[in-house]
Amino acid sequence: MKKDFLSICDLSYDEIFEIFELSRELKARLKKGDEYQPLKGKTLAMIFQKPSTRTRVSFEVGMFQLGGHAVYLGPNDIQLGKREAVSDIARTISRYNDGIMARLFGHEDILELAEYANIPVINGLTDLLHPCQVLADAFTIWEKRGSLEELNIAFIGDGNNVCNSWLNLASKVPIHLSLGIPEGYDPDKEILSMAKKSNISEITIYRNPKMAVKNAEVIYTDVWTSMGQEKEAENRRQNFRNFQVDNKLVSYADPNCMVMHCLPARRGEEITDSVLDGPHSIVFDQAENRLHVQKAILIKLLT
Repeated sequence: MKKDFLSICDLSYDEIFEIFELSRELKARLKKGDEYQPLKGKTLAMIFQKPSTRTRVSFEVGMFQLGGHAVYLGPNDIQLGKREAVSDIARTISRYNDGIMARLFGHEDILELAEYANIPVINGLTDLLHPCQVLADAFTIWEKRGSLEELNIAFIGDGNNVCNSWLNLASKVPIHLSLGIPEGYDPDKEILSMAKKSNISEITIYRNPKMAVKNAEVIYTDVWTSMGQEKEAENRRQNFRNFQVDNKLVSYADPNCMVMHCLPARRGEEITDSVLDGPHSIVFDQAENRLHVQKAILIKLLT
């Protein structure tokens, strides 16, 4: 029976750390120059409704390094649910490929792809969730601190797909998750409720970002306006103006805190240059780890 990766909730606690261990091994192999091609002869169809830098490059390079091949299908190649039904695309692509990775707007489309495809489907991003990103972020923290459990992690900004996936992780791994979010921009209610009901992690929402980052060992932020929300940009800038991650906000956190951003960043809005390029930043380490973690996911699903 095929296994999909649509949400971090698809993984057990043990599976999350199995992926971390494999990611560390794959990263070490690559650094040593070892050739390792368990996906030789396999292909991954990559469906993109949204433009991407890290998602496309990391999956395409990852498939190449593992001996496989990635097929890029952009918005002009496949128009899900418009030129052709999602179910028909899923069934057709399944005849040609060994897996599908999709970066979409509507979460219902990734669910439908998975329902009708008879090959594994990976959620490269939807408006609701960004599981590959957060799994790579969690691996980065684990790699640097030697542990993930019981860490104080503060997410500052919009309760968006990245925030939702952090809540999914908090329902699997015990952490202290503080959300510094303006009124009206909370994460998905159902996901928040599920994470709290799991009783795995301590989860608190603050309207004051200083309270959210107090003693935080990790500060995480993301853009205030995601793709598809451009008409809200000016209004969001006003509502989020006190939630910028700058040196003053970082000073309220643990002195050795790490600052993360999933990129792309709007420098001078949600984060300042001095923080993004400063000594606390591990932003480009987490960007690199997208490659290693997604390779581990691909091996787990396609072999």
